[in-house]
Amino acid sequence: MNIHPKDYRVREGSEVDLDKWPTRTARVYKDDDDYQSILKDRVKKLSAQQELLYASGRYAVLLIFQAMDAAGKDGVIEHVMSGVNPQGCQVFSFKHPSATELKHDFLWRTTLDLPERGKIGIFNRSYYEEVLIARVHPEILRAEDLPNPPNGDEKSVWEERYRSIVGHERHLDRNGTRIVKFFLHLSKEEQRKRFLARIDAPEKNWKFSESDIQERKYWKQYTKAYEKCLGATSTRHAPWYVVPADDKQNCRLIVSRIVLDTILDLKLTYPRTTPARRKELQRLRKLLAK
Repeated sequence: MNIHPKDYRVREGSEVDLDKWPTRTARVYKDDDDYQSILKDRVKKLSAQQELLYASGRYAVLLIFQAMDAAGKDGVIEHVMSGVNPQGCQVFSFKHPSATELKHDFLWRTTLDLPERGKIGIFNRSYYEEVLIARVHPEILRAEDLPNPPNGDEKSVWEERYRSIVGHERHLDRNGTRIVKFFLHLSKEEQRKRFLARIDAPEKNWKFSESDIQERKYWKQYTKAYEKCLGATSTRHAPWYVVPADDKQNCRLIVSRIVLDTILDLKLTYPRTTPARRKELQRLRKLLAK
């Protein structure tokens, strides 16, 4: 089965209803061997494109992953990017902001970790937390000590932050950073199963805590926050993709296709060798021949 990225892309300006987006779709692989074969081929192609990205030095690529707990962000990043040269790829995870970070605007701490041209940057959670978890838990917003507190009317805060994010991403795009954003769409029942698996498997116990159960109670609120965010911030230059995540292997193959297509669309080539450079190389060849 072919993967068509546009099937998962959120149209700019659209209203998002996540109940209408599937958490599981028909498999794009036949069996485990086929999955491994497809993923291996994608990883090889991604590695080649990353080398071109690094050599050309004209663009950076930023991949943003957001999801409910246990949706498989870590696994997607690990498997899809497994063959990329570590020197050309960096992963950053963003937890609760520190006291210093809270003294700055909400985009400041992630801006410090943006990829330089020639590299791929991966954000495992991102500045989008400031319109997701902060929206579900208003006490976080109030603790940020904003210069113009919302005073009970917080709707304007989210609208302003959406505009800031869209402007920020447009600025990055103009300066050579291509942005692709993934929401790994997990069902509540599949999350329950994965939480149970974390309890049953000793090597996964560290991934689970009571706070996960508490956050699960806010499922509807998080869904609403994601719907508003996806609709307000998916643009032509920084699209959101809603990827069905109940099947981990399917999810990884879909993400890998979208990432590969994004870099292929840059039409990268190795830097051309000028006549002067070719002459210099011939001179160096003679030195090596001695």
